Amino acid sequence: QVQLVESGGGLVQAGGSLRLSCTASGSTFSTYNMGWFRQAPGKEREFVAAISWSDTVYADSVKGRFTISRDILERTVYLQMNSLKSEDSAAYYCAADVPIRGYRLEITTNKDEYDYWGQGTHVTVSS
Repeated sequence: QVQLVESGGGLVQAGGSLRLSCTASGSTFSTYNMGWFRQAPGKEREFVAAISWSDTVYADSVKGRFTISRDILERTVYLQMNSLKSEDSAAYYCAADVPIRGYRLEITTNKDEYDYWGQGTHVTVSS
């Protein structure tokens, strides 16, 4: 079992910044591909960003504004969100794509392919 604990959500004005954190259990954290997804009221959960051992992938809607990173020793993945817009308001979830052995070679943006999820942290961007 992988446990994911998220933090960092809150209320921010448009144009501002937030940094979300997600700390994972597991000594093999470095092998996980980690993703961030978001879900606004009335909408489906959508891909935001993901990181593997070597690569990052971003949704077009956040490219250039958001940065995903991780600290292996702290077993934590971050989502730095800059230039926030009202349409970024959503519940943000981190997720882990956990391989049985070794590293995943590819990042998936499909939420159905992630194995573990955090409880979510709300981000509200005021105009």
